[in-house]
Amino acid sequence: MQKLYNYILGKKITGDGDGQVLYNAVSGNAIATASTAGLNFDDILSYARNKGSALRKMSFHERGLMLRALANHLRKHLDKFYSISYQTGATKADSWIDIEGGIGNLFANASLRRKLPDTPFCLDGEHHALGKQNTFMGHHLLVPKEGVAIHINAFNFPVWGMLEKIAVNLLAGMPCVVKPATVTSYLTEAVVKEIMDSNILPNGALQLICGSAGNMLDYVTSQDVVTFTGSATTGLMLKSHKRILEENVPFNMEADSLNCIILGNDVTPEMPEWDIFIKEVRKEITVKCGQKCTAVRRIFVPENKIEAVQTALIKALSQTTIGNPLNEKVRMGSLAGNTQRNEVKTQVQKLLASSQLIYGSLDSVETIDADANKGAFISPMLLLNTTPFLTNEVHEVEAFGPVSTLMPYKNLEEAIELSKMGKGSLVSSIVTASEKNATNYVLGAGAYHGRILVLNNECAKENTGHGSPLPLLVHGGPGRAGGGEEMGGLRGIKHYMQRVAIQGSPTMLTAVSKVFQPNAKGNIDGRHPFTKYFEELQIGDQLITEKRLITSEDINKFADLSGDHFYAHKTETDFSGTMFEQQVAHGYFIMSIAAGLFVDGFKKNPVLLNYGIDELRFTKPVYPGAEIYIRFTCKEKIAQDTKDENDLPKGIVKWLVEIFDESNEITGIATILTMVAKKNK
Repeated sequence: MQKLYNYILGKKITGDGDGQVLYNAVSGNAIATASTAGLNFDDILSYARNKGSALRKMSFHERGLMLRALANHLRKHLDKFYSISYQTGATKADSWIDIEGGIGNLFANASLRRKLPDTPFCLDGEHHALGKQNTFMGHHLLVPKEGVAIHINAFNFPVWGMLEKIAVNLLAGMPCVVKPATVTSYLTEAVVKEIMDSNILPNGALQLICGSAGNMLDYVTSQDVVTFTGSATTGLMLKSHKRILEENVPFNMEADSLNCIILGNDVTPEMPEWDIFIKEVRKEITVKCGQKCTAVRRIFVPENKIEAVQTALIKALSQTTIGNPLNEKVRMGSLAGNTQRNEVKTQVQKLLASSQLIYGSLDSVETIDADANKGAFISPMLLLNTTPFLTNEVHEVEAFGPVSTLMPYKNLEEAIELSKMGKGSLVSSIVTASEKNATNYVLGAGAYHGRILVLNNECAKENTGHGSPLPLLVHGGPGRAGGGEEMGGLRGIKHYMQRVAIQGSPTMLTAVSKVFQPNAKGNIDGRHPFTKYFEELQIGDQLITEKRLITSEDINKFADLSGDHFYAHKTETDFSGTMFEQQVAHGYFIMSIAAGLFVDGFKKNPVLLNYGIDELRFTKPVYPGAEIYIRFTCKEKIAQDTKDENDLPKGIVKWLVEIFDESNEITGIATILTMVAKKNK
C-alpha cells in the first residue's frame, strides 16, 4: 500500500510505523497510509526559518511572478488532480471548486504584486508630519516576519485549503509548513509533489506533513504565525497551547459556524428571487456533500411562507442524484470517510432533540454506481424547527454534512436576532428584492458575520454564491467562527508581516522606505527627469520649474475651451458670501499649466505616456496675477511585466507634483503616473 511522503527538510520522507490508513471514500478500499512518527518538528520549523531568508529577500513582484508561474504549472496537471479527487467522494463540480478554486487563489494573489512596490517590504497607510518645521515625521512599514507560517487544516478541501493560505504567506515573504486534513491528504500530497518537482519555490518555502502535527507547536516562536481551519473545540485547544500563549504567537482561526440564509419577507413564489433562494439552499446542502465551513446550516423563512418553502426545497432535494462521482448522472458524492459519516449522524441525533426530519434519512440512501454501505454516502437531510427562539441545539450543533434546518420568523427584526443566535458565523445571506430589507439586515446583523451576500435577480447570474470565499475579500468571522480573517487581498499579507512605526527626517524615511516623502531632499542633477530611462531614475530625482503668470485672459480662455463656466471662474460674479475674493482659476487649468511647466516636450524621450493622476488636491485659490511654479519629484517606481517578446520593457513611475505660488505656498498637490521605457531591451 502506498505510504504518503512528508516533504520536509528539502527531501521526501515517510514517517515511521504503519501510520493511519486512508480510504477511497466511494469504494471504501484502503489506498494509502500517512504517518509523521519519528519526524523532528523542531528541525522542520528551523529549516523553514533558516532557508526562508531567501524568500524574505525577494521583492513582492518576484514573489508574485513566482505564484503566477506556480499556478500555470499546476494547471498542466489538472487531469491528475481530478482523478485523485474523485477518491475523496467529490464530484467534478466539487473538485473544480477545490482544485481550480485553489489555483485561482494563486493567480489572484499573484496579481496583487501590481499594487505593491518592487521591494521586499512596503509602507502601510499615510505618513504623519510630527514637527512644525517639517523635519520630523512618522510612517508605518510592513516587513516580513522571520518565522514560519504553520497551516493546520481539519476540513475537507485538500487543495483549496492549502493554496488559499500559502498564496498569501508566500506573497508576504514568509515560508510555511502545511498540515492538511489527514483523511484526504493523499490529494494534497499529489499537488505538493508537482510543486516540488517544478523547482519554482525556493528551498524551505513550503513543507508538507501528512498525518499528525505531533508536538510541532512546542517549537513555535514569536516570529511564527499559526492558522487553523476546523472545529471550534480543536481550535480552542490549539489556541490555548502553552507555547502559543508564552510566545504570543499570532493565531488565525477559521472555525465551523452555523451560517444562515434568510428569505426576505418581500419575496413571493412568483418572483425570480424565490427560485434563486431555493436553488441556493439546495446547492449549499449538496455541494461537496455539505462539507464546507461556509455551508448553510440554518434557513430562516417568513412564517407565512414556511410550508411553501418546505415543499419547494423537498422537491429540489429529491432531484439530487447520489453516488459514484465518476458517473455523469451523479450530482452529489460521498462524505470524506466513514468516520465523518458517523460524526454527522451523531450530530443530527442531537438536532432531532428539538427538530423533526422532513426530508432524507439517517439510515438509508439510494446511490448510483456505488455501494452505499462500503462508501461514505449519506442522504441530504432537511430538518424543521418551529420554535427557534425556544431551542438551543439548532444554534449550537453543526452536522458537517448535507444537513440544514428550516425555521420561521415573524419580521426582519426576528430574522436578525435569529442570525445572531449562532454566536458568529463565516457568512450569512439574504435573498431580497427590497433595498430597505437588505440595508436593515446588513447593518443589523453585520457585527455577527464575516461576510454577507445580498442576493437578488439583478446579480443572480454573476454572483459567486453563499459558500464561496473570494481571494480579494476577507474570509473569517467573529465569535464561534474563530475571530480570524484570511485572504482579503492586501489585508491578508499583513498577517504575515510585522508593522513597525518608523520615525525620522523625511529624507531618512525616504531612504528607508524607497518612496519619496514630502519635504525630503530632492536630487537635482541638471538633467530633466523625463530624459531618463526607468532604470536610470532614482527616487528623489527632482525638477524645479520656471514660473508662469496666471491672467484673467487665461482663465476665460480655459472656461471657453472646457465649457466650465462655474460662477467662481467669471469676472462679473458678485463674490460676496462666497469662499473667493475675485475670479479664481480652474483647478484643472492650474494642473494643465503645471504639466506644461514640467513636461519636457521638445524631443522624443523615454516617457511613453501619461498613465493617470492620483490624489489631486487644490489647497489654495489661484487668482489672476499669481505666479506659479512646480516642484516635480520622482516618488516611486513600479516595474511592469512584459506580456511577450514583442512587448516593450517598461515601468510605471509615480511623480509628486507640488504647485507653488509666488509666496512659496502650496496651491495644489498631486501624484501623476507615467509609463517609462526601460533602457535594457
